[in-house]
Amino acid sequence: MGYNSKSPWLIHYDGSSCNGCDIEVLDSLMPLYDIERFGIINTGNPKHADIFLVTGSINAQNIRVVRHIYSQMLEPKVVVACGICACTGGVFRDAYNVIGGVDKAIPVDVYAPGCAVRPETIIDAVLKGVEILDEKARRLEAGEVLRDPDDLLDDEAVNARLAAMKAREK
Repeated sequence: MGYNSKSPWLIHYDGSSCNGCDIEVLDSLMPLYDIERFGIINTGNPKHADIFLVTGSINAQNIRVVRHIYSQMLEPKVVVACGICACTGGVFRDAYNVIGGVDKAIPVDVYAPGCAVRPETIIDAVLKGVEILDEKARRLEAGEVLRDPDDLLDDEAVNARLAAMKAREK
């Protein structure tokens, strides 16, 4: 257990889901499942968070928000996609405004599929994310530079992706 995994902080964002996965995320924080027993604390500030837990698919309205939250997080950081919508776009993947899963916007480290994803699966995914967080921390200590994609906050890249999505519809 590394220094970062002793008390990682988690930030949760709902992209555009039916709220089924959000309820399960909240359930994993409640005493029955109690993710806090592993030292994991929920926060609302991305600058304090180590783990970015996203539910719901990515669409034209929220892609910039997801990228902005991700860019505010300090290294090392881990992204967990919770639910089939966050993994692939789910049942909404053919909707006119859905781009796809979270990996269409930011790099994803752990996928937790399910509709709605069970609290046990969320806890397993977050704990896997903690292991990845430790590995990233070791790589940082060794002097390796962890880089975000160059076009993360580039509006032109986002607009190009949205234009490609619209062209695909025609």
